[in-house]
Amino acid sequence: MQLEKMVAFHKAVGDPTRLRIIALLRNGPLHNQVLADKLGLRAPTITHHLKRLRDTGMVYTRRDKNTIYYYLNEKTLELMATSILKLGDDQSMQASEMKMTNQEQQRILQNFMTEDGQLKQLPRQLKKKLVILSYFVQGLEEGRVYEEKEINDYIQTFFDDFATVRREWIMQQFMYREHNRYERNPVEMWPMKVER
Repeated sequence: MQLEKMVAFHKAVGDPTRLRIIALLRNGPLHNQVLADKLGLRAPTITHHLKRLRDTGMVYTRRDKNTIYYYLNEKTLELMATSILKLGDDQSMQASEMKMTNQEQQRILQNFMTEDGQLKQLPRQLKKKLVILSYFVQGLEEGRVYEEKEINDYIQTFFDDFATVRREWIMQQFMYREHNRYERNPVEMWPMKVER
C-alpha cells in the first residue's frame, strides 16, 4: 500500500462528521437524506463527506431505483486502519532478518546475474530474492505510474519471466498495483535497498 493512500485515509477519518458517518453505516446501509437527518446536517454537506470516504474505498454505493445507498466497506476500513502498524512491524522484523553487508549483496548479484546484466534465475531464498528485486526495481522512476505492458517490457530487458518478477515486486512491497497500473513504492516501504 502506498504511503499516499495511507495519508489520504487518515485525513479522511480525521474529521468528526466522517467518523460519525462511519459509525452510522456500521449498522447497515443508509441513503444521503437519512444520514443528513441523523447528523443534523444538510444533504450537500453529507455528499461532500461521503465523497471523501468513497475516494479512500471505505464506502461504496448501490442504487435501488432512484435512491443511492451507502455501504461501509469494513474490510477496506480494517486494512487501512491497521496498515500503519503492519508497516512498522514488517519493516523492523525484515530489517533485522535481512541485514547484510554491501559485499554480501554484491556477491549475490554476481551469482545470479550474467556479465551483461541479465538475471539467470530468481533466487528461492527470500534474503537473496530481495537483493535481486531491489536492484532491478530501481530502474523504474519513483512517482511515475506505469501500464502493465511497460512493466513487462522493462522486466524482459533482464529476465524472460516478467509475470513472476512483477508479482514478487507487489508481494514484497517494492511496487503497488491498482487497476493494472503500477507504481514504485517509496524506498522507505521496501524491505531492503541495494545500492546500484
